[in-house]
Amino acid sequence: MPENLNLLRAFGGFFFIFWTAFNTALVDVVGSEQQIPLSVVKLWASAFGGEIKSIAAKYSGSQLLQKKYKEYEKDVAIEEIDGLQLVKKLAKNMEEMFHKKSEAVRRLVEAAEDAYLKHEFDADLQYEYFNAVLINERDEEGNYLELGKEFILVPNDHFNNLPVNISLSDVQVPTNMYNKDPAIVNGVYWSESLNKVFVDNFDRDPSLIWQYFGSAKGFFRQYPGIKWEPDENGVIAFDCRNRKWYIQAATSPKDVVILVDVSGSMKGLRLTIAKQTVSSILDTLGDDDFFNIIAYNEELHYVEPCLNGTLVQADRANKEHFREHLDKLFAKGIGMLDIALNEAFNMLNEFNHTGQGSICSQAIMLITDGAVDTYDTIFAKYNWPDRKVRIFTYLIGREAAFADNLKWMACANKGFFTQISTLADVQENVMEYLHVLSRPKVIDQEHDVVWTEAYIDSTRSKGILLGVVGTDVPVKELLKTIPKYKLGIHGYAFAITNNGYILTHPELRPLYEEGKKRRKPNYSSVDLSEVEWEDRDDVLRNAMVNRKTGKFSMEVKKTVDKGKRVLVMTNDYYYTDIKGTPFSLGVALSRGHGKYFFRGNVTVEEGLHDLEHPDVSLADEWSYCNTDLHPEHRQMTQLEAIKRYLTGKEPLLQCDKELIQEVLFDAVVSAPIEAYWTSLALNKSENSDKGVEVAFLGTRTGLSRINLFVGPEQLTNQDFLTAEDKENIFNADHFPLWYRRAAEQIPGSFVYSIPFSTETANKSNVVTASTAIQLLDDRKSPVVAAVGIQMKLEFFQRKFWTASRQCASLDGRCAISCDDETINCYLIDNNGFILVSEDYQQTGYFFGEVEGAVMNKLLTMGSFKRITLYDYQAMCRTNKESSDSAHSLLDPYNAFFAAVKWIMTELVLFLVEFNLCSWWHSDLTAKAQRLKQTLEPCDTEYPAFVSERTIKETTGNIACDDCFKSFVIQQIPSSNLFMVVVDNECFCDSIPPITMAPIEIRYNESLKCERLKSQKIRRRPESCHGFHPEENARECGGVSGLSAKPSLVLLPLLLMIFSR
Repeated sequence: MPENLNLLRAFGGFFFIFWTAFNTALVDVVGSEQQIPLSVVKLWASAFGGEIKSIAAKYSGSQLLQKKYKEYEKDVAIEEIDGLQLVKKLAKNMEEMFHKKSEAVRRLVEAAEDAYLKHEFDADLQYEYFNAVLINERDEEGNYLELGKEFILVPNDHFNNLPVNISLSDVQVPTNMYNKDPAIVNGVYWSESLNKVFVDNFDRDPSLIWQYFGSAKGFFRQYPGIKWEPDENGVIAFDCRNRKWYIQAATSPKDVVILVDVSGSMKGLRLTIAKQTVSSILDTLGDDDFFNIIAYNEELHYVEPCLNGTLVQADRANKEHFREHLDKLFAKGIGMLDIALNEAFNMLNEFNHTGQGSICSQAIMLITDGAVDTYDTIFAKYNWPDRKVRIFTYLIGREAAFADNLKWMACANKGFFTQISTLADVQENVMEYLHVLSRPKVIDQEHDVVWTEAYIDSTRSKGILLGVVGTDVPVKELLKTIPKYKLGIHGYAFAITNNGYILTHPELRPLYEEGKKRRKPNYSSVDLSEVEWEDRDDVLRNAMVNRKTGKFSMEVKKTVDKGKRVLVMTNDYYYTDIKGTPFSLGVALSRGHGKYFFRGNVTVEEGLHDLEHPDVSLADEWSYCNTDLHPEHRQMTQLEAIKRYLTGKEPLLQCDKELIQEVLFDAVVSAPIEAYWTSLALNKSENSDKGVEVAFLGTRTGLSRINLFVGPEQLTNQDFLTAEDKENIFNADHFPLWYRRAAEQIPGSFVYSIPFSTETANKSNVVTASTAIQLLDDRKSPVVAAVGIQMKLEFFQRKFWTASRQCASLDGRCAISCDDETINCYLIDNNGFILVSEDYQQTGYFFGEVEGAVMNKLLTMGSFKRITLYDYQAMCRTNKESSDSAHSLLDPYNAFFAAVKWIMTELVLFLVEFNLCSWWHSDLTAKAQRLKQTLEPCDTEYPAFVSERTIKETTGNIACDDCFKSFVIQQIPSSNLFMVVVDNECFCDSIPPITMAPIEIRYNESLKCERLKSQKIRRRPESCHGFHPEENARECGGVSGLSAKPSLVLLPLLLMIFSR
């Protein structure tokens, strides 16, 4: 028996151990699948939602404002906006504005041509003029420098607060030209007469900014006068004749084939000069031109093999692409020019028949160190007798043995011959061909007004023959003609050029920041399809390029808040052409509330009374009254101008009566909220912990009211609602961010967010809450206003943690709490950004970066959806080789250092073509390369995330490596927020985080080729001056010809610039 007992005990012991082990395992499994009670999370969400909405509604005064607008419901008229009628009206306004500017330019043209005809050239003329670089400069003894007399400069806000002289112009002369060259002095002397016209134009139209005359001799007269400062190297590289827009005015559109000799005799310095010559020719080509480059020896080598047999548009991207390929050229073999000429003529002929090119001028640029024949049989076959293709020849090197053949080719084909011996000769000699191409315009006495795309530039000019006169038209001048209040909260106007490039668009980003704002290299050639990228078939773009009038609709994904959030909506686009210009105008209206406008009516006396409150402000960039027309009005704010206009004190003010009437209405309706906010601020028992800092209001007319519940010095976010906080104030492009987001929220609910900082390390310490005010309770109601508050993040988070400690048990003991280490609690918004986390450092992070497994599951379940976005204006970091090789000679910044090499090389002339030059420019220098990190334009793809509105709550389990992770997500009532409670005992490290980092789109060679070949629809300039029968073809370089007095013409120019 004892034995049996012992056995039984042993068995029992075993059973006990087994049962304990099993029980422990069971506990582990249950623990990893712990079920977070949905009812408890729902209770927490409800408690927090009620508390935070009560605070937001109370301090914003949303219910009071909604009530006040409701009181006027029967007295207002709601209208549906007629998009086509609106865009036609705007186009007419712009047409009138552009016409006014062009008339100013035409007056300058007439004055300049008249002054030139009256002037007799005097080679000994001595004339002391105001040199823009030397003015106000003194020598060591305190005396003014020659050409540097005293020139009074006064800061003027109309000219970006730059010190200017509005009585006089001054003259800039390029650094490489002699200030007292007789041609310069004579030109400056007779062009002094333009001063009167500059001042008169400015008196007639005070909205004018820079006016100028760019001379074909190289000097640049600018009004108002301003001092020019050299760059860090002490150089002013600006030459008006080299600018893209100068060339655009000087010549008609052209198709160009560049032939580069790469035979063995071109080794060393000659090939380097040839490459620089090609690069300089590319600089002279614009968006209306087409080109290709062929290198030749005994065979043909297309610089870009993908473009064999065709031409490509000379936009910036294509020109840069070809420049990168120039480094791949090397010299060897024998030059067979006849093969190259045959290829070039055939290509031009075939391309012309496709109808894709310029359909105007055609030219072959030949860059070689000699030609053994004149190749007259080839010219007779392809080009004579009409000579439709001009031949421009560039002889590289000092040798003159083959010069006669090259001269003959140019002269026999209405072209020009020039010899380039050094790199320093390249620029001036390349420019010669422009004078030849300008002859037909000169003889025709045409004064076509030339319009350009938008620029951000401190230099302004254009010219050929006598030169070019012009004026700048700021883009902000265009925006003033657009009534933002008529376009709705998400609506906008935009304009494009004949090439489809953006003139103005709220999504155009011409600058990028790295320490300081810099211009993107391709900012002036951003295509409409790159911002309205949802239109994959270019329906909208092509209709506008073709100057049609019509309507187009599509679903769009508009990013806000520094690109981190997305609004999905349907836009209706209306478009038409702006007559008298190459531009087309479009208007986008968002469906729903964006298509409706309402008119209210109050007396002027009522409205003026309620505009007097010191906390009332109006959108500075909106045009309620035109304060630019008269100098005495320029210092006025829009609010001051309205008051003086309504009281009759300024009869000369031109104001938008309709907009002002609606401003008065909004002022009256919103006035009671000021007293409401004041009573809250005076009640010491309210807001005792000063959690709520600011209340604010904005209306559809750009009227704002702001109330501080704390002293200005106590504000956590000092920039909020100031001019530095562009996203959150009314401006020319858009409504404030809090207004736009509130408008897309369910009426009566608040949208909460943490402002994103541009500096990743700078965490925001505030939360903004806003809600929209609608006139009616349906989708056809316009959103008339939005109100909101800004509170301390710490105050907001404290309310959340207090609510998350509540429970429904009678004894007050909670089964689960956010204080428990077994769970993590988060508060996220509808775009997945964290507002509250137990780890404060996670505030502002995207939820997927912190809880990748949970976010992935939410996407799978449909609680959130991923939206793929594209950025075709991105800047990506890339490593580029930097060396002293030939490639660096194409960079103007290395010009000085390159010049030293050339001089040293020139000292030993007998070695130039042989050992020294070959060594100096050999591939050995390529080994002295270093990688340099730069920012380059690129295309990127990145995600944004949006919650599904119909899903209010969700529970889920995620299978991880050895456990199951559970979670609950519950919407916070009357908000855009969600509480997410996640099991913290199961780790899902195998599931990677989800980030919003952009990914550069890399194109393989096949796709690159397709992109190069694909040419978007464009509209050719209406004017073409390719040839004229009276041209003097004998003036072709190196050959003496008749010196008849030339016809003269000044080309008018209007240059669109960004001034924002």
